[in-house]
Amino acid sequence: MSGHASNLAGCSLATVLKVAPLDALENRILLCHALKLTRVQLITQSERRLDIAEADALATLFERRLHGEPIAYIVGAREFYGLDFRVTPDVLIPRPDTELLVELALERLPSNGRLLDMGTGSGAIAVAIAHTRPDAGVAALDASAAALEVARGNALANGTRVDFMLSDWYQALDTTASFDVIASNPPYIVEGDAHLSQGDLRFEPVDALTDHADGLSDLRSIISGASAHLRAGGWLLMEHGYDQAAAVRALLSGAGFADVQSWRDLAGIERVTGGRLA
Repeated sequence: MSGHASNLAGCSLATVLKVAPLDALENRILLCHALKLTRVQLITQSERRLDIAEADALATLFERRLHGEPIAYIVGAREFYGLDFRVTPDVLIPRPDTELLVELALERLPSNGRLLDMGTGSGAIAVAIAHTRPDAGVAALDASAAALEVARGNALANGTRVDFMLSDWYQALDTTASFDVIASNPPYIVEGDAHLSQGDLRFEPVDALTDHADGLSDLRSIISGASAHLRAGGWLLMEHGYDQAAAVRALLSGAGFADVQSWRDLAGIERVTGGRLA
């Protein structure tokens, strides 16, 4: 049994929250996860004391987090757009910034319209849109079979219907497939970027983070193939890096898209860029 477990055994839950090694929010999340308690139960059972087995399990979770493993992978879940998503190391962890892409897509998706989510990962974008707009036909693709398995489970758990397919961008799409909106959060980090070896990114699937090139190659592929699968007046919306908005606008304009613009996230960063098929 680890030293942390020895220190925690016999402590009340209230005491554990005070002496545990992480910040208050992470302590609470891991304690709830280890003991399978809700936040309310954690409060109402604050005087409950940990036995040795519980202390040992909790100490293991603390050690994993202290070594940098993301909370979402430790507990296997992350909230996105008000929904709960299962996450594994096979998929990126959904981030609040991406909710901007969901909002923009929803604003441009007509009644009974069709939307394609490219590089769906955990299915966060597709499932959030399908949940909000059950009238819409939502399809999603990914080149990773493991990611699609996670995404299918998330669609089922959230009571949504999404048509998933294994595809390297547009490769597996029928030539007649057309959509009112194409949305994507593709790999856009430049190869060798220092961030890939820092923080949570160290644990996330590298192929979902970087294109192993200049950060724009997947964005170029999505833009170049979009016109064949967008209906007239349809929108292409893409999340990208903090310094890529101007480059993505240029790519869209060069491909003949109209109303090309970028939108800022809550931090004021140009996070999503899109255009309308003229």
